[in-house]
Amino acid sequence: MNINHWHDDQGKPIQAHGGGLLFHEGIWYWYGENKDGRTTQQDGMERVDFIGVSCYSSSDLEHWTNRGLVLQAEPNDPSHDLHPARVGERPKVIFNASTQQFVLWLHTDTADYMDARAGVAVSQTPIGPFRYLNGVRPYGADSRDLTVFQDDDGLAYLIFSSEHNRNLTIAQLNDDYLSVSQAFVKVRVHPHRNSGRESPVMFKHDQTYHLITSGCTGWNANPAEHATAPHPFGSWTVQGNPCRGAGLQTTHGGQPTFAFRSPTHPNEWVLMLDLWNPTDLRGSSYRWLRLHIVGDLAYEVGEWTS
Repeated sequence: MNINHWHDDQGKPIQAHGGGLLFHEGIWYWYGENKDGRTTQQDGMERVDFIGVSCYSSSDLEHWTNRGLVLQAEPNDPSHDLHPARVGERPKVIFNASTQQFVLWLHTDTADYMDARAGVAVSQTPIGPFRYLNGVRPYGADSRDLTVFQDDDGLAYLIFSSEHNRNLTIAQLNDDYLSVSQAFVKVRVHPHRNSGRESPVMFKHDQTYHLITSGCTGWNANPAEHATAPHPFGSWTVQGNPCRGAGLQTTHGGQPTFAFRSPTHPNEWVLMLDLWNPTDLRGSSYRWLRLHIVGDLAYEVGEWTS
């Protein structure tokens, strides 16, 4: 399997950037940004008009069936959060067993990244269509790169970069997963650095919570940072860079977007990375890394193959 150039069942490059996986009833679902459009520059930033959120399904994490757009742009309403002129990034989906709904959260924004909201949508099936509900600024703060984390006790959390990436906000979602509760913390994962953190990834191994983030260097790759805590609200201890070898300083050319437990190695997780190509965003690719867990440490031990 060439993990840098995955194609779907139609022979087309997979369009699931900034995405994440959901495992439901024996099937893996991969959601991500569809960037199958022309890359342009606006206000000095490369972008593709918002098209929608793609979904692919697989039983083996190798052969992927294209399920199409599960959340589509709204081209007829310029004021809509999902209008093509806006930004829709880093979609993540979790399943709420109580409401029997699939809940999708994503970063929605204006092209200049000054609106900075978290948008939420729901569906009765994992392959959509998802119905968009609204976009919010949780606790009145800007919300940029985000992820969701579902704990084994059924509680779910929205984790997002805020205060222009200076902080990460970790917010417990309400029982229906459609809004944030009053329980939240703001975290400076590395308080001694002036630069912020983005592209958060959270997972839990045994009783320890792991958080992997990227520095804020635009499309350019930078060193990932790993932190651990006994609870999603902390306190968080920085463990350092989880990568090894020649790719240490660039996270092997990628930016973290999601992590899932390896189905073949009980003490390993798979860290999903985006390999961004800013001059041709539709041509951006992916790399999946094996993370071996020993106590509070997570360290990369090579590329993952099924």
